[in-house]
Amino acid sequence: MQSAFHSTETAVLKVFSDILLALDSGNLALLTLLDLSAAFDSVDYTTLLRRLQKSYGLCGTVLSWFTSYLIARTQYVRTSVTSSSPSVVLYGVPQGTVLGPILFVLHTEP
Repeated sequence: MQSAFHSTETAVLKVFSDILLALDSGNLALLTLLDLSAAFDSVDYTTLLRRLQKSYGLCGTVLSWFTSYLIARTQYVRTSVTSSSPSVVLYGVPQGTVLGPILFVLHTEP
């Protein structure tokens, strides 16, 4: 969960508290959740890089840095006894990173 809170637990407690306060005040409470976890896997690199250049004015070294960060990434599965062959990742932004959510938002903003 991406939020201004320090942890998912803190965010959940805040939402729960807000719902209880609304209900205690006689108001209606409505909670809508949107799971974007798989959406991070659908970002097309070509589209994202073009958008970074045309919409946000990135060029030169900065654009080259983003290109090298995204293009030709590989992944593989490793267990304690074996590992798979690396395969090229064609879509998606790296999850669990600071840049992942930022790049996703920049990709979907327009």
